[in-house]
Amino acid sequence: MIITVTLNAAIDKTLEVPSFTPGRRHRTVDQTTMPGGKGVNIARAIKRLGQPVIATGFAGGATGSRIIEALDGESVLNDFVRIEDESRTNTAVLDPTTGVHTEINERGPAVSAGELEQFREKLVYLAQGASICVFAGSIPRGVAPDVYHTLIRDVHRLGVTTMIDAEGEPLRLSMRAEPDLVSPNELEAEELVGHEFNDADERAGAVAEMVRLGAREAVMTVPDGCFARIETSDGPAIYRVTVAEQEVRSAVGSGDAFLAGYVAARYGGGSPVECLRFGVACGAESTQHFGAGIIDPGRVERLLTEVECERLPERAEVD
Repeated sequence: MIITVTLNAAIDKTLEVPSFTPGRRHRTVDQTTMPGGKGVNIARAIKRLGQPVIATGFAGGATGSRIIEALDGESVLNDFVRIEDESRTNTAVLDPTTGVHTEINERGPAVSAGELEQFREKLVYLAQGASICVFAGSIPRGVAPDVYHTLIRDVHRLGVTTMIDAEGEPLRLSMRAEPDLVSPNELEAEELVGHEFNDADERAGAVAEMVRLGAREAVMTVPDGCFARIETSDGPAIYRVTVAEQEVRSAVGSGDAFLAGYVAARYGGGSPVECLRFGVACGAESTQHFGAGIIDPGRVERLLTEVECERLPERAEVD
């Protein structure tokens, strides 16, 4: 079983608005509303890829009920801790004429110490039957920034493989718990290592730096694929994985689809390189859909022929 943890789950509303201009009145040409938050998106994609997954986290108020009911409707197994405060609603506006998308994300509910402790107990219980646990997304109000550090250590003790995709202080502090994999996007990785990346060598060096910060392996997603520092049968190696340029409908959630694909392949016993290639194919395929975490497994398999993987020289590990 795979667990995805979404501490700040949401209802995500995505609106398609041609020629979107702030300050003007617009009408949508398409829209979708679905449960979201990074871990929820990952769970949806893993489910579509045919691997066993359970989504957990916090759900509060009427919005929390909608999240759970919608996941049930998608047949995504879930077990959330119900909290008193209201879960958030996020809105994204996609302009199909420019490809630009604008996101407005609410802060989310306040979580009490008692509710957090209830979640820790639930997670430890669920982890007893799991082999991989993915922590993803922002944290709600009232939760200390070291929460991922604490939760990773909790499930590590049970022998569960831990992966994290977050940002800011919660991500930085999580490195001290030595997660098995860290998977930020480029902007999140720049914040984590403390500087911008100007070329491929610096991006390759960044994944090596994330390993030095504490993670066992590191993957950084970029628009055309990823950079990764992974363990292989002949030792650690840095890879650059790319996919042929796709005509994009919406890139919202493509990083979540990448991690879902990587996790699904890893759970299925794929080699490190196979997992990276499959993840990149999933991320690319997801850009053809309107809504995060939606993947067509058949198209993913066809896209694999367009994914290229290059092992970079060891000198890339030295800044």
